Amino acid sequence: VSISGGQSVTGGAPLDLVVSKVEGIQALFFRTAEYLQRLPHRKRGPAPVGVQSICRPWLFHAAPGSYQFAVAIEDVAQRTLFGPEVPTTDEITDAFVALLRAATEDPTTALAQTVPDQEYRGTFLKLTRALAPTGKDFEALTVRRSSTDPDPITLDAGSRKIISDVIRRQFTKPRATEETGGELRGVLRAVHLDDDWLEVTVDGQHVRVFGMGETVDDVVGPLVNRQVVVQIVTQPSGRVVFRDIDAAP
Repeated sequence: VSISGGQSVTGGAPLDLVVSKVEGIQALFFRTAEYLQRLPHRKRGPAPVGVQSICRPWLFHAAPGSYQFAVAIEDVAQRTLFGPEVPTTDEITDAFVALLRAATEDPTTALAQTVPDQEYRGTFLKLTRALAPTGKDFEALTVRRSSTDPDPITLDAGSRKIISDVIRRQFTKPRATEETGGELRGVLRAVHLDDDWLEVTVDGQHVRVFGMGETVDDVVGPLVNRQVVVQIVTQPSGRVVFRDIDAAP
């Protein structure tokens, strides 16, 4: 994985940027393993212990150029204990790359063919969007299956916009006639998915947004205490209802 442009330099990049991308890639690996095992779509909490046991990512230093790091999946020492349905590390890695490529290069058709399950597909899209640059801190994130991969996957600000457009067309509830659309730009200060709300601080004012619906921990959790853009609708009663959330550009 390489991060280039913006604040990144040869062999270095801001720590918070690197940590967020490493965590995003780990989340995608866990989700890929869960999908391959046909586990129910997880909305809350960490990946199951069993998934973490068969899909433990390791981080390695890669040769400097742009800022680069390598991710490998630790194999299970006694795979037979987990059953024949448990995917191998190669199967998880191949599926991860295929899903990331489909979500990046053809999020409408190819990803739908690869991931027919709508809940999983929406989560894969949102996690992929989170890896792409907003255009502020860096310019591109490139993923290769190996150091000699001739066909890398590249995410840039354009990729992020395309994915966002698909998310809002296919995974956002349409606005009712009596509702008013809008957005909030501020700092995500609090999230309570079980109680179905989040709170954003906008110009010193705390705004509570309800109706989180199918939003999952993996998507919203990393955005806490960060600048975000929340797509909302306001009902005639004044209730502010959630539609989508993304990091602010």
